[in-house]
Amino acid sequence: MSEQSFEQMLEESFKTIRNGEVVEGTVIDVKPDEIVLNIGYKSDGIITRNEYTNESNVDLTTMVEVGNTMEAKVLKVNDGDGQVLLTYKRLAAEKGSKRLEEAFENQEVLKAKVVQVLNGGLSVVVDEARVFIPSSLVSDVYEKDLTKYDGQEIEFVITEFNPRRRRIIGDRKQLLVAKKEELRQALFAKISVGDVMEGTVKNVTDFGAFIDLGGADGLLHISEMSWGRVESPKKTFKVGDVVKVFIKDINETKIALSMKFPEENPWNNAAEKFAAGTIITGRVARMTDFGAFVELAPGIDALLHVSQISKEHIEKPSDVLKVGQEIEAKIVDFNEADKKISLSMKALIQEDEAASAQTEAAAEEE
Repeated sequence: MSEQSFEQMLEESFKTIRNGEVVEGTVIDVKPDEIVLNIGYKSDGIITRNEYTNESNVDLTTMVEVGNTMEAKVLKVNDGDGQVLLTYKRLAAEKGSKRLEEAFENQEVLKAKVVQVLNGGLSVVVDEARVFIPSSLVSDVYEKDLTKYDGQEIEFVITEFNPRRRRIIGDRKQLLVAKKEELRQALFAKISVGDVMEGTVKNVTDFGAFIDLGGADGLLHISEMSWGRVESPKKTFKVGDVVKVFIKDINETKIALSMKFPEENPWNNAAEKFAAGTIITGRVARMTDFGAFVELAPGIDALLHVSQISKEHIEKPSDVLKVGQEIEAKIVDFNEADKKISLSMKALIQEDEAASAQTEAAAEEE
């Protein structure tokens, strides 16, 4: 029997490997763009940066250390330079694909980092396996710009798994919808009419503001924003403002809110401040053909009838008054039950004239 040479014996002492085989090795060298593994074969295994991760310009020395053990898949037994070309990324993707298949079957909630924002949605990676989340399934509200999600970790479920067609689809929207419904039910279970709450202004319109109460939105109508007059909700509130409101009404899924707290009702002490005979200064708030409404305090308007503006005949209030003008008048009637107050400027004129006449008469007598 012929004797084997040392080289032949050494050759046979190494295991054999094939393309596609999974091998385990120990890291013996790391460069910024390359990992060298001892895989127990006559040649070392090489993992390039592109075969380690999908991320570009990564410094591999920050991710792998000498002495680490890792699994990889054989791409080529001989890369042309006598080395074994390995891939870590593709093996991880295969494992990731299996992981995604199990998550799809079990409807498991996954969490992964957004690695790319595309025109039609987001791309996330689970164990090197890519998942596409279409724009329509990213959020429960329309979002034109998805760039804010770049680099974020988000939760989603797999709704379609077809790796042969490279269709692995994720859905974040249904999780948000389910969470909101859970919060909504919890909110409606604990709130009642009259409850005082803090909320955040979510949207402002010409007719009111929608307030996020932490599970559902309530409508704060313009008429309920203040005891006084609110000209424009958009001038009063902005998105993100935190406000204190109370629940005025609950109608199935609709919540009506108010900021007109009963204890702040200006009519509470109006009888003392605006008793008949009191001379007041007010601001003309609005006018009609029959008179002007004068704001005495936020939430309290009094009527100055056209016949009570002057001793002379006036066709309409706008002939002598304008909105925003301050006037002095006398309260001639206070009706608390109907919340009506009547004013007269003519009465003050007449009183001034009578006082002047008395003064002149007294002077003549002297």
